[in-house]
Amino acid sequence: MFLFEADTGRCRAVVGGNLLTALRTAAASAISIQRLARKDARTIGMIGAGHQSAFQLRAALDQRPFEKVLGWNVDPSMLGRLEEVAAERGVAFEAVDLDRLGARSDVIVTITSSFAPILEAAQVRPGTHIACMGTDTKGKQEVEAALLGKASVFADEIAQSVSIGEAQHAVAAGLDVGDIVEIGAVINGDHPGRTSAEEITIFDGTGVGLQDLAVASAAVSLALERGITVEVAF
Repeated sequence: MFLFEADTGRCRAVVGGNLLTALRTAAASAISIQRLARKDARTIGMIGAGHQSAFQLRAALDQRPFEKVLGWNVDPSMLGRLEEVAAERGVAFEAVDLDRLGARSDVIVTITSSFAPILEAAQVRPGTHIACMGTDTKGKQEVEAALLGKASVFADEIAQSVSIGEAQHAVAAGLDVGDIVEIGAVINGDHPGRTSAEEITIFDGTGVGLQDLAVASAAVSLALERGITVEVAF
């Protein structure tokens, strides 16, 4: 990632993006949990156990006093990654099927690269908050379109959500784009977010470039503070 001074256009810093992208993606879903999950949420379900899942789980566990992590992955042998994170935090872990995960989770994070729905509407109980974080390309899909139809849907960027996010399939099935709310409106206090304990809330996180710039700028400022930058003559 390249950061430029707004006033002069001079390059301020060049920053490696892999770690920061993983952190900001996890932070986005964590903010949705902070703002939209029920206060009494105690069980979190994780769908997907790839590299990003560990970042997602660590950030999510900071948002509520979760007592149990339920995990599902298409390849169950990879669930050890989630079990390790749960153990780090002193939280119980259980590998389960999707029916059990949906029936027992108060919060669900989906972080896969699926092109077909994994989680079905009938598997999700009332009051659940779902952070859909894996769908970021046209054609990808992690949850059944009908699930968005029965939920209150929030997004980091609405236009992107309906073009490459989870909402692309729901809109094609009849979801009104006007019913999708930007998470920023909740953060700013312009929208109440969750309005009842029975409401299903969904955050469709596709990731936006502004998040990369914000986290990179913060990282550079912190690195300068700590004296660990490498300065190059310009």
